[in-house]
Amino acid sequence: MNLAVHDLPLFLTAALLVNLTPGPDMLFVAGSSAVHGRRAGVLAALGVGAGCLLHVALAAVGLSALLAASATAFTLVKWVGAAYLVWVGISMMRARGRGDAPADVSPSGATRVQGSSRVFWQGAWTNALNPKVALFFLAFLPQFIVPGAPQQALSFLALGLVFTVGGVAVNIGVALLTHRVRQGLSGRSGSARVGPWLQRAAGALFVGLGLKLAFSAR
Repeated sequence: MNLAVHDLPLFLTAALLVNLTPGPDMLFVAGSSAVHGRRAGVLAALGVGAGCLLHVALAAVGLSALLAASATAFTLVKWVGAAYLVWVGISMMRARGRGDAPADVSPSGATRVQGSSRVFWQGAWTNALNPKVALFFLAFLPQFIVPGAPQQALSFLALGLVFTVGGVAVNIGVALLTHRVRQGLSGRSGSARVGPWLQRAAGALFVGLGLKLAFSAR
């Protein structure tokens, strides 16, 4: 089955550049890895990817086009997403780091699993509730699909999957790099405060993004 895709090398280059551009997702992953450990950072990256995949799937079946066409639907999702971003940001700013505890050790296995699950869903919902992510895919992916060709929905899904996998790979790399830097800093004066301050910075950015989304136009 042939996909209706053209200029694939250009698409791969553009997707890589977009995924390498620092943004709130990357900072969220780095903050999660610095404060809660490598496992949490990787799961945060997977959560961000899950949110992207949801938008790709919805766009492929045409539901995301509703956000572009309906002011009411866009505004509703926008306000829900903005409120969630602000809530996540405040939660990150108020969270306490684990100090000098080893990056992948917690007082109990249940606590570690609960924390990892939380960052996964935070990453997923942050993207899923942002209508501008849906509009990005609607604007970006069709540029590489042959107009009027059959299998357009399948081609959209394929390109979206490639884009998302690339983004997840980049963010996992960020999580691992942050974990390594944190380990390298362990034992140095003030190193225990690096992770919490990074998470607070990410939280402040999320609050700002939530407010920006709330007052943004379509």
